[in-house]
Amino acid sequence: MAKKRYYVSVQSDAILENKGDAAFEFEIDADEEEISRLQELMDGRNEADNYAFIRAHVPFLEYHRDRPNDVHDFYLKEIYGMLHRLGTPETKRHIESMGVLDRPVGIDPGN
Repeated sequence: MAKKRYYVSVQSDAILENKGDAAFEFEIDADEEEISRLQELMDGRNEADNYAFIRAHVPFLEYHRDRPNDVHDFYLKEIYGMLHRLGTPETKRHIESMGVLDRPVGIDPGN
């Protein structure tokens, strides 16, 4: 499949084809299958966010013992890993400077 340039905002879960459509943080070169996978990861993170929001109202559960937060972190690391793999040199440098790829997560959302 042919790759083309996309503009991605992790903050707003946007994958844009046109640079001027909205604010973005990262530029990547991807094919349709890779974009579909990236969208699946963003959707999974959103589901984890929604569940974590509801769970956040349980005051006695600590963050480090909270599975919804672990799932959210898993998806976020997967998203940044994919953006790094598909990214332009500038995108790769930026993600590397964030240090997000070095953090262990230790969770599989399928379990």
